[in-house]
Amino acid sequence: MPCNIGIADRVVRVVIGLALTVLPLLTGFAAGSSWLWWAALVVGLVMLATAGMRFCPLYTVLGIRTCRP
Repeated sequence: MPCNIGIADRVVRVVIGLALTVLPLLTGFAAGSSWLWWAALVVGLVMLATAGMRFCPLYTVLGIRTCRP
């Protein structure tokens, strides 16, 4: 898999991914709606995974590349 996520994009993904992962686990975020709790958790984990791999499948489909060649 070629790298298609740059440094700035990676940092943003980690920050948002951590927030979306920690928010449901440590707070009462979406306490009345379990689907919102799960959605935040899954999206956060996906963002952390794509930042870790430095590859985003959606970027490949859309032809976006934020890292230097």
